[in-house]
Amino acid sequence: MQVFDNEFFNVLCEPFGEYQTNCYLVFDKNKKEALIIDPGIGASTWVIDSLQNANAIPLAILNTHGHFDHVWSNAELSKHFTDIPLLCPYEDAFMLVQDCFSTGLPNSTPTLLVGAKEKDEICEKTSNTNNLERKNDFAYGDFIITFICYPGHTPGCSVVIVSHKNSKSAQSKENKVMFSGDFIFHRSIGRSDFPYSSNSAMKASLEKFLNLQEDMLVFPGHGNSTSVLQEQNNIPFWLPRL
Repeated sequence: MQVFDNEFFNVLCEPFGEYQTNCYLVFDKNKKEALIIDPGIGASTWVIDSLQNANAIPLAILNTHGHFDHVWSNAELSKHFTDIPLLCPYEDAFMLVQDCFSTGLPNSTPTLLVGAKEKDEICEKTSNTNNLERKNDFAYGDFIITFICYPGHTPGCSVVIVSHKNSKSAQSKENKVMFSGDFIFHRSIGRSDFPYSSNSAMKASLEKFLNLQEDMLVFPGHGNSTSVLQEQNNIPFWLPRL
């Protein structure tokens, strides 16, 4: 189902698995290139067929966090689309290779680890574990991708902001979208009572989210879309409950 469309890119969404986890495809309308976001249980066939139907080449797989229902199809898609980069938050990478929840998760190995090692900083972990290049934005094709870490649901739980470099007003709400994973939902927030979750980290992340100055559409890991401003207005309700 198409959930977003502008001059430069459009977004398809399909829920998968017992938890109806949203998988997203972001298509560059001019270059026939695409991003894959959070391919969960059973998402592979839909992803492959949708890309083939659009005659589009996938540029990268992006994981908002490491929970199995968001990363299950990483391995199959990485095998099908050889050499495609797989981006995962630095602090959640262990979940992709250890099957921490004993679900039978097919192991996948991130090719690029991103994660907030310091406030508002994104790190790219190279093959040299002592060499961390701090950066906020990543470019694949004409897509500009920004990871912002909001830990709490998981240690590396992040939102992914996608815009297009050819947009004349990238700051406009109509030209930038957020994929919030399990951090923020429509009128709700991610759970922080799982293993590796943290109530205190979630509270700090919600307070940090209040400082985000840009309004944009938000596409969460489960359920319907919302907006940054709408969910900022709801945060005062959640803070005292953590």
